Amino acid sequence: MPEGDTVWLAAQRMQAALAGGTLRRGEFRLPSLAAVDLTGVTVREVVPRGKHLLIRLADDRTLRTHFRMDGSWHIYRPGATWRGGPAHDIRVVLATDDWACVGYRLHDVELVPTVEEDRLVGHLGPDVLGPDWDLDEALRRLREHPDEQIGVAILDQRNLAGIGNLYKVESLFLTGVHPWARVADVADLPALVERARTLMVANRHHPEQSTTGSTRRGEDHWVAGRKGRPCRRCGTPILLGEQGPATQERVTWWCPHCQAARSPIDPQARTGEPDHPQPVTLY
Repeated sequence: MPEGDTVWLAAQRMQAALAGGTLRRGEFRLPSLAAVDLTGVTVREVVPRGKHLLIRLADDRTLRTHFRMDGSWHIYRPGATWRGGPAHDIRVVLATDDWACVGYRLHDVELVPTVEEDRLVGHLGPDVLGPDWDLDEALRRLREHPDEQIGVAILDQRNLAGIGNLYKVESLFLTGVHPWARVADVADLPALVERARTLMVANRHHPEQSTTGSTRRGEDHWVAGRKGRPCRRCGTPILLGEQGPATQERVTWWCPHCQAARSPIDPQARTGEPDHPQPVTLY
């Protein structure tokens, strides 16, 4: 899943491939940028910011891209076959004499003056994997909305940047927190945030996203993708539900025993019935 650690790793690899190099090919396959040609421009650096990737150019412009659910950057040697998907999925091509970086199914592609980067990412909270990480600031932002569901709040990039659905459900399980609990009812909010960060730090140097310590298929996650299967700790079947505003719903897996609710929540959120309506939390 393209979460903060995926973007961080992509930035490191693209930094090694492009930084200091002059683009021999810099094209966009998007209507809004189709007339822009970056050929001849030098790449200054490639940095991650939460789930956003920023490519800063020597001409004082920044190219921002976002993976969302299906985007990716692939890096190839000159002459190698591009294998990231069909050609019509390519959105950006940046190539030097030594490397070609090809962006497939990228979202939020925008080219702006570097001094205007804050317009694109200034709203983000502290980056879980960034040099600006500040636990106290992240906690302050989370606590500003005490009645928010914790499973929604921890995904809100305005609170802290980089955590996605996988690390949400896995860190909630590991700290025994019910996804529909209020932020105010989480007994140890710092421990939850730090657990999510620990998982991301452990995975940022490789594409595999294991939260159990095993990278074997089917053994790499505690609850994610395991609806109906026995909890690895207690044997209770894992439940699956939908959480969040209608336009931003995310599937949520959890163990009803290990993550038992400690305060009143919507009863339907506990059933995990696949056809139940969007949960409305009751406090």
